[in-house]
Amino acid sequence: QYCFSFYSSVDMALVGILTEAEIAAGLQSCQAADSFDYKTFFVKVGLNSKSKDQLAKVFGILDQDKSGFIEEDELKLFLQNFSASARALTDAETKAFLAAGDSDGDGKIGVDGKKAFIK
Repeated sequence: QYCFSFYSSVDMALVGILTEAEIAAGLQSCQAADSFDYKTFFVKVGLNSKSKDQLAKVFGILDQDKSGFIEEDELKLFLQNFSASARALTDAETKAFLAAGDSDGDGKIGVDGKKAFIK
């Protein structure tokens, strides 16, 4: 039950920023393993057109351990932030996603890196 309520609150938080239709379109674009492309996903869910404040809120949701960074284990479960039933990213998808957002090579994405590569 804890997991269900956790994901419900995450889903609700994102729904305040993204529409359900945007989330559905994003998830539909990467249902198959190794089909996730962060650029396509960000466009489909509308993240590329959100304000800095909205992107900071999304970052806060994705940063599940509240460390100020999104680490590889959090990226692996990235899609599940949008829907509890979504698949985990494959190792290859996770590493490519991390490499795209890790601007300083420290193995994690800071809030500034996240905003930069969403736009």
